[in-house]
Amino acid sequence: MEKMQEFIDFIFYEVWCKTPTSGPFGLNLFDGKAELREVMEAFYYSDAQSAYFFYGHVERIYSLFSALLPPQISQFQHWYQGNNDLEKICANDPTAHLARYSEITVDYPTLSAQLASFFKGLYSQSLLGLAALKAKIGEIDDHYQAFVQVNKAGKRPFCGMADLQGEYHSTREAYDHYLPKALYPFNSINLHNLVPACHHCNSSYKTSKNPAYMPKDPARAANRRKVFYPYANMPRAIELRVELQHADIEHLTPAEITLHFGPEDISEEIDTWRNVYGIEERYKAKFCAENDGKYWLMQVLDEWQEGGKTPADFLATLAQQATKRPYAECNFLKRPFLEACRQIGLLDSP
Repeated sequence: MEKMQEFIDFIFYEVWCKTPTSGPFGLNLFDGKAELREVMEAFYYSDAQSAYFFYGHVERIYSLFSALLPPQISQFQHWYQGNNDLEKICANDPTAHLARYSEITVDYPTLSAQLASFFKGLYSQSLLGLAALKAKIGEIDDHYQAFVQVNKAGKRPFCGMADLQGEYHSTREAYDHYLPKALYPFNSINLHNLVPACHHCNSSYKTSKNPAYMPKDPARAANRRKVFYPYANMPRAIELRVELQHADIEHLTPAEITLHFGPEDISEEIDTWRNVYGIEERYKAKFCAENDGKYWLMQVLDEWQEGGKTPADFLATLAQQATKRPYAECNFLKRPFLEACRQIGLLDSP
């Protein structure tokens, strides 16, 4: 799939951006990328609708680029580079300009419409499944298998709670466009912007939210925000502290739970994550659930009363487990919840 991004990079930089000196559109424009030339030639002679979609859009956008002046082409190069540098975008780096279709439409309405149609249609099975293309780029299932081989936690990467379809499943999770493809040109096929996400994280909570921007606030002139880069080599550990307003766990409600997240140096990224994926609602619901928070407390009390293991012993063991295996049995949530129970006196000696 990374090969597909190479193809799109070549089409953008070496074909579209070089229209002033390249002459009429033809297959010779792809000679510098032999594998792409083979694909374009196969698409030229194909009667498949998706092949016509791809070849036709490349040709039409080439024609529209031919009317641009050098400074305008340079502007498009700036937009393209900025939109595809996902790591800088997530860090809200001012050197990476995040262009939206709405911005391009102001001065280039026809070209913007063609770009939108092309890039929004790139991530489709009907196109990616064409034999001529698939033979060159492989399948996204290959990327997914590589992903789960590296990411061994086996839990959903955005919430950390439920199981992620992995190497022992016959199906996989869907890929989410981290930055929505409906808003942003140029990165719809970039795998740094395509992230495996469970149905709850993607379709129930993130939906059409834009991680790169805060919800509209008239008081803010600029509302860009930092967001976690999903393919970071060194993930950051998120701290969680829980406070309970009372000790009546049987009747505990989400409104009676306060969550404190850290560390402070990544507070903006944490706030974005909480907002986009409904983290507070989901974690609080788990603490109030009969088979989660209430059961965790029952485990401690049962082992204390029946097995002679004190709450302090239980929590000490849990602290070790949470450090070594934070996502096993939701230890990253179980530990702060039981610490909150201890703080409010639920684990005190009778």
